[in-house]
Amino acid sequence: MTGSDGDDVGREPGATPATAPCSASDTTTHVDPHVKVLNERVADRAKARGLDALVYAPHFTRLPEIRARAERFSDDDLLVVPGREVFTGTWRNRQHIIGVGLSDPIPDFISLPGALAAFDRQDAAVLVPHPSFLNVSLDRDAVTQHVDAIHAVETHNFKTLPGQNRNARMLARDTGLPAFGSSYAHLPGSVGEVWTAFERRIDSESDLVAAFREGVPRRVLRRDTLTHTARGVAEFAHLGYENSWGKVDRLFLSGTEPTHPGNVAYESRFDDVREY
Repeated sequence: MTGSDGDDVGREPGATPATAPCSASDTTTHVDPHVKVLNERVADRAKARGLDALVYAPHFTRLPEIRARAERFSDDDLLVVPGREVFTGTWRNRQHIIGVGLSDPIPDFISLPGALAAFDRQDAAVLVPHPSFLNVSLDRDAVTQHVDAIHAVETHNFKTLPGQNRNARMLARDTGLPAFGSSYAHLPGSVGEVWTAFERRIDSESDLVAAFREGVPRRVLRRDTLTHTARGVAEFAHLGYENSWGKVDRLFLSGTEPTHPGNVAYESRFDDVREY
């Protein structure tokens, strides 16, 4: 499904490699474009599910660390691409935006225009995850305002509710932006529950960036099993941890995040667009 070709999300029955999607050798590449966890279990699960690529974009982690971990788990059977989900705006209105294909680090806690300008300087693919989800997303007005700087809108997120995904599909349709879908996996078992099938062979990070930037045709797919539903409930329940103990740990126990724009790693290059 693309951003302008309707509201249905394809369903893949079953949960074994025999019913998993075909490989990139058929010129279709199956990508989970947004996961938060990456380890041996995640990589093995992605391969068992027939995925060809993942985008690894953890919170509050610097690009060099993300890239090193992505390289560690990439092999001939699975491409792991580094990405950065940047927290823009204020704590009350955090507008998350993903950049794929970055060569230079970008901090969190900067303005949305500042993040988009930094992505543009690096010719990155710019993705809108979970639009209008709670207070951590771009809303319709923001997407419309910056539509020329965006390459795709997430229309099916495994962690969000059905009504929110329907609204996201309407947003993509109304703006004419291509769609993507992801597991948004914070839990290893969620990887490959939702994915995007590109009608192009993708063998490298630059190939994936080009597929997003060029609007290559694609379909958003999800699994259709009882286990899929149960895993979705578990992912949504994980929000409770993220917004309770996880937030306390970030704000009070762990000190300043390593991706804060005031960190020495960014050499004051983002002082003019920092929010804190």
